[in-house]
Amino acid sequence: MAHYDVYGMGNAIVDIVTEVDHHFFEQHGIEKGVMTLVDEKRQLQLMKAIDMKKSRMSGGGSAGNTVVAVSQFGGKGFYSCVVAKDQLGKFYLDDLKRNGIDTNLTFENCPEGHTGKCLVMTSPDAQRTLNTFLGVSSFLGTEHLNEEALVHSTYLYMEGYLVASPRSLEAMKEAKKTAERHKVYTALTFSDSSMVKYFSRQMNEVVGASVDLLFCNEEEALIFTGTDNLQDAREKLKEAAKRFAITLGANGALIYDGDTFIQIEPYKVRAIDTNGAGDMFAGAFLYGITHGHSMAEAGKLASLAASRVVAQWGPRLDPQTAKKLLADLMAA
Repeated sequence: MAHYDVYGMGNAIVDIVTEVDHHFFEQHGIEKGVMTLVDEKRQLQLMKAIDMKKSRMSGGGSAGNTVVAVSQFGGKGFYSCVVAKDQLGKFYLDDLKRNGIDTNLTFENCPEGHTGKCLVMTSPDAQRTLNTFLGVSSFLGTEHLNEEALVHSTYLYMEGYLVASPRSLEAMKEAKKTAERHKVYTALTFSDSSMVKYFSRQMNEVVGASVDLLFCNEEEALIFTGTDNLQDAREKLKEAAKRFAITLGANGALIYDGDTFIQIEPYKVRAIDTNGAGDMFAGAFLYGITHGHSMAEAGKLASLAASRVVAQWGPRLDPQTAKKLLADLMAA
């Protein structure tokens, strides 16, 4: 019997969330709506340009948010990552512990350097733009994998952002091999359209002969498959994944369960911050399918949870809200 529902691996990033107007992007030469990797000097320049007093700090990272979501719904997660032996590193590890997530790290064995930071800029149209300084997170390698925890997990969940680092790419491939050898299901999220666009070769190296479960949004699906419509993209994705979920924003989601396509209806809300919507969708979905729910039921929970995230500031729900959503949905 698996000890962990989800073994995640990804960047350990402390999010600094702030609101900016549309002019801010032009003024500072920022590509809006995507994740851009920046060096520390560039990030410090941008942080000086925002109002830090109105900004909020939280634990983040794509896979980190997903594993936390699994835990908040009542599941058990493990997270392989790297933070530095600095103030932000301690903040991040304390955040994992507070959310019931086991990890390969203790503060004493963290390397010297700087913990990764992500400036999350939310514009009036609710789009999120990410400028990320990876710091020591880019050093995630095979030595940070915990094979004992991985082989006693139901799912391995890998973050697409990791393909940008050669060391992390090797760790992803090694983790996938280990999971397949021990009959642990493999799951991957593309994370961001920029990862699919600029690191397509590396992404294909991870996908290999396919993964058991793939998460992506419509834009990522079109880029990865080289198609210009969802109908063709979903057919080509069958070659990359045994099952998959394509999020469609305000139009809900499309799930392929290995045999048929399932349309997941959206929950209508007023979106104010889309940061973390995909992470929450994946977390709620993974919780559902590891706790006896069908893919359709898991998709419904994931859609509901993601809708609640975009209607608030920040990428995570609090545990009480998550459990209430689950209870209300199961009682309906």
